[in-house]
This record gives sequence, C-alpha cells and structure tokens, in this order.
Amino acid sequence: MPLVVMDYVWTQTETTLYINVPLKGTNAGKVDIVCTDDYLKVHFPPYLFEAFLFEPVDDDRIAVRVANGCAVITLPKRTNKVWKHLMISTDNKEKMEIRQRALLKYHEKLSSESRNKAAKQQEENKYALETVIKLEKEERDSIQKIKDTEQEKTTQELAAWHFRQQQKAEQDVQLKLQNQKAKARQLRTETERQKYLALYRLILMNILLLADQRSNSNAKSKKAQHELPPPRLSGNIQVTFTPRIFPTALRESRLPEEEEWLRKQAETRRKVNVDVGELEDLKEEERNPYWLKDKGDKCFATGDFLGAVNAYSLAIRVMGKIPALHSNRAACHLKLRNFHKAIEDSSQALDLLTPPVPANAAARVRAFVRRGSAFCELQAYPEGLQDFLAALKIDPNNEALLVDTQRIRDIIQGSALKGNS
Repeated sequence: MPLVVMDYVWTQTETTLYINVPLKGTNAGKVDIVCTDDYLKVHFPPYLFEAFLFEPVDDDRIAVRVANGCAVITLPKRTNKVWKHLMISTDNKEKMEIRQRALLKYHEKLSSESRNKAAKQQEENKYALETVIKLEKEERDSIQKIKDTEQEKTTQELAAWHFRQQQKAEQDVQLKLQNQKAKARQLRTETERQKYLALYRLILMNILLLADQRSNSNAKSKKAQHELPPPRLSGNIQVTFTPRIFPTALRESRLPEEEEWLRKQAETRRKVNVDVGELEDLKEEERNPYWLKDKGDKCFATGDFLGAVNAYSLAIRVMGKIPALHSNRAACHLKLRNFHKAIEDSSQALDLLTPPVPANAAARVRAFVRRGSAFCELQAYPEGLQDFLAALKIDPNNEALLVDTQRIRDIIQGSALKGNS
C-alpha cells in the first residue's frame, strides 16, 4: 500500500493553480504524473499524491516541471475565481469513479496523442519522401537536359559534316562538268575548224570553176556576137491580183473555211475587249496573234528579248487567252531579270492551262519551271522548290529538273544550318 504525501504546498491566483509536491529524494525518471481536468496524481514509489480538484481545469494547458527534489504542477483554471479548497470532499466510492474516469480519459488522451504523433511522423516521412523524389526528378531532368544538349550538339556537328561532304561532292561534280565542257568545246572548235576549212576549199574550187566558166563564156560570147538576132520589141502588160488575207492563192484555198476562221477570230477579239481603234494602223498579219507569236519566238532566238516582249504583248492584246504567249513572255522577263513580271505571266499561263490534261503537260512544266526560277532569283527558295516539285510531278524522268530541285533543296538546307549556327 503506497504512502500518501501530505506535506504538499498549493497556491493560487484567479487564473492559475500551483501545486508543489516534494519527491523525497526520488529520481525524477521514476515519477509518474497523471493530470486531467478534475484529477491529479503524482506517483513515485512508495509515495502517492492524489488530488480530486475542487473545480475543472484546462487540461490542455497543464504544465509540469520536476526539479530540485520536487514536482511543480501548474494548472490553468477554466473560470477566473479563487477556490475555497484544493480538493472536493466526497466518499471513497465517488473518488474511485473519478479516478477511473480520469485514468480512462488520460489513456485516451495518450492514445490520441500517440496517434497524432504517428500521423505527424507519417506526414513528415511523406514530405521527406516527396522532397527526395523531387530532388531525384530534378537531378534526372538536369542529366536529361545535359544529354539533350550533347545530342543536339552532335546532331549539328553531323549535319555540318554532311553539308561539307555535299559541298565537296558538288564541287567535284562541277569540276567534272567543267572538264567535260572544256573537252566538248575543244572538240567543237576542232570540228568547226575542219568544217570551215572544207567550206573554204569548196568556195575556192567554186571560184576557180566560175572563173573558168566565165572565161569560157566570154570567149563564146565574143565568138557568137556576130550570130545574135536583132532584139525584140518591148511592151507592158497590166496584171491585177485579187486581194487576199491568206498568203495562199485563191485556187489553192477553201474560201468557206477561211471566212469561218476570220469570223471566229473577230468574235474572240471582241470578247477580250481589244481596242480595235488602236490596231487599225497595223497590217493584217500584225493583227494575227499566231504571226506575232512566231515573230516573238524569232526575236527570242536571236537574243532580242525586248522585241520578243513587245511582240508577245501585242499578241496578248489581240487574243489574251493563249497560254503560250504568257509563258513565252515570262521567259523573256527572266532573261531581262524582271522576275516579278515573270512570276505574274507564269501564273497567268498556269491559270489558262486548265484543266490539266496530257496534251498541255509540257506547257505546264515550262510554266512551273519559269515561275520557280523567278522565285529562286528573288531568293524565295521555298516557293521556288514548290514549283519545281510540281513540274517534277508532271515529268518525273526529267534529269535537269531532278538536278535543279536537289540544288534548291541544298540551298534551303544550307540556309537553315547557317541560321541554327
């Protein structure tokens, strides 16, 4: 049976109660203290101190301090007033009920605190684990970023190496082509020299032959002068011709078909709103768009590109629905470096070459190539590449188109590499 401590000391204020229990030489580690809102127990074997409090206290703010051989318990009051007594006066049965209820409540409090502590510890462990995972993820991201940077650097170096190899291959091809052109030019020069030499010999032989014939004819004419008859009497014969639009003779033509053709030409000119008054001073053949087209083709072949442009422009004024006129004028503008006009004429030709059929495939290829060349001259290489690809789709076996398309792709790739570097 424990010994009850009776030499305790308690003091109070209106808000706080202080109880000082002497430990009688007991080690502080062996003191068991239980505090609830209405019960206080200080147990240090073989001594026991119990207090059945006069009024409830705030058990959440109870403070216990064990030092200097005594235990000091600070109990905040729930109501601010001075107590008449420290403990209530009651029988043993009620004290036992209060003790059991207090101990049960205290154990529940300890269990709750233990659970809260465990939950808090779990939250702390969870936070620590999330922090570790986050740090590991950041480290992995950093390593992956370094890998991506190195891979990008390696890719750029490999692309630059491929570009240098392509440039070297192009230079080798150009050098080979130059050598072939030089050999062909040398062979052509030698062939022309042989041809001119043979022609010179032939002309010389003809001159000598003509000289012999002339000397012989002079001798014969002198010999035959005495045998010539007297000259005939002269006279004039008046000859008139039927006016004809077509160059063929009337006996060789079919008049109804020609009149039908002229009627259709006049209707076509009226449809395209040609100002006939401006064309009245032109000759009849100069009003024919096909004659003007042939004239423009001849000017283009001789290098007179301005003359060709004028011929095609007049033909377009007469009949603007012929695709070849716009396409050929685009070729002239390319030679004259009028690239925007070349693009406009090529686009007009492509609009007229509809629907796309096998019969106009070659014309569409020429229009696409001329517009693509103008775009490339203006350094609009992506648009130029689209036109060359469109032409290559129509004529996939054209080696010149394949070479030009690959050259434009290399230019675009080189520009992209320079922009990245």
